[in-house]
Amino acid sequence: MGGLFGTVSKDDCVSDLFYGTDYHSHLGTRRGGLAVHSSTGFNRSIHNIENNYFRSKFEADLPKFSGNSGIGIISDNDPQPLLIGSHMGTFAIVTVGKINNTGELEQRALKKKKHFSETSGGVINPTELASMRICEEESLEDGIRNAQEAIQGSCSMLLLTQQGIYAARDRLGRTPVVIGKKEGAFAVASESCAFPNLGYKVEKHLGPGETIFLTADGYEQRNKPGDKMQICAFLWVYYGYPATQYEGINVEFARNRCGAALARNDEVEIDFVAGIPDSGIGHAIGYANERKIPYLRPFVKYTPTWPRSFMPQNQEVRDLVAKMKLIPIRSMIEGKRILFCEDSIVRGTQLKDNIQILFDYGASEVHMRPACPTLIFPCEFLNFSTSRSRLDLAGRSVINEIEVDEEENLDEYHAPGSKKYVEMVDRIRQRLRLTTLQYQKLDDLVDAIGLPKEKLCTHCWDNSSSF
Repeated sequence: MGGLFGTVSKDDCVSDLFYGTDYHSHLGTRRGGLAVHSSTGFNRSIHNIENNYFRSKFEADLPKFSGNSGIGIISDNDPQPLLIGSHMGTFAIVTVGKINNTGELEQRALKKKKHFSETSGGVINPTELASMRICEEESLEDGIRNAQEAIQGSCSMLLLTQQGIYAARDRLGRTPVVIGKKEGAFAVASESCAFPNLGYKVEKHLGPGETIFLTADGYEQRNKPGDKMQICAFLWVYYGYPATQYEGINVEFARNRCGAALARNDEVEIDFVAGIPDSGIGHAIGYANERKIPYLRPFVKYTPTWPRSFMPQNQEVRDLVAKMKLIPIRSMIEGKRILFCEDSIVRGTQLKDNIQILFDYGASEVHMRPACPTLIFPCEFLNFSTSRSRLDLAGRSVINEIEVDEEENLDEYHAPGSKKYVEMVDRIRQRLRLTTLQYQKLDDLVDAIGLPKEKLCTHCWDNSSSF
């Protein structure tokens, strides 16, 4: 997905920029970047963070930076920020999201005899593509609107100029953007958890398609928000950090409500509840509290030397890292009936290994309760699961086994209680060697988040993506 952070201050902003960007490290996989503006101009740094942490890569750069305004990024793929020279002046830009019509926009630009300088593996940098659309207009506000109207998918962005920072949320609000305020400074972030320890308080959540302009003295709206929103529901299930709030709704509370909903639909006899660290913990606490069953930790996470499991691009290495991070506690496992809550089951490979470890350590039963419905459709908007084909998704691969034409009868597979749904879930259960498997119902997930369904993107589960 990626995460962005920016700040404008009456004093030097570099420390806030460094730590604020670092607080988005759970959202990105490959690159980090910073850009600062001072009286001497723009200064920029980009590093690969696949095999190390953001802080360790950028600490050595900090003495080179000074200035009152800056933007940062944790990126899924493309190197950012980009420095763009235009007829409107020089600006730095970062983006998060996923542009689905890059080919169409690229061909349109090339027909106009424009060129691209930022490529990786022969692929156009989507941030440069967005900046090119911006530079077609006479003002940055009109340019941002032009880019948002042309982009299919999602693209939230920050533009750092000599005067301040433009912050723009994607047209349908699939990715969040929030404004923070403290004495003498304003900040903008993907995750509100970046604010408290830096002294900022949440001031405003941008609406879908809204653009604001920030200076150290305040902010003003430049493009009004649209009236339609489809924010990614998976933010509350998995992506978001527990201390973050989106649309005023805290992630940890939403996960607790997800777990409670799972519990209300369950009567299985167990000894205790556990969560797959880290994002499964909030769901498990909600489940345990609702059923008044003990919450324990039969797996503990070892993080001092193991980076995030999704960082390595090689799937085999990702699986190994995930396994090495979770250490089982035999005395809690042996002879026990254990129920685990997990944020989701994507491929199931890592989960299968963890389940086998539990049985190897003497568990008598292992039950699984994912906090969201079965993933059937790859994400088209935030890069989640897009590195995998749809057949890598646990639900879709089972459907492919059952159906001659995997595109047929898909509606039945995301209808809880239908014959095909029951068969799909049971095949996944057998693959993972679980005692029982029961997924969250989509209506319960929507209720746990607390927004109307039409304001949520639930495409991964029911192929629903309006507008």
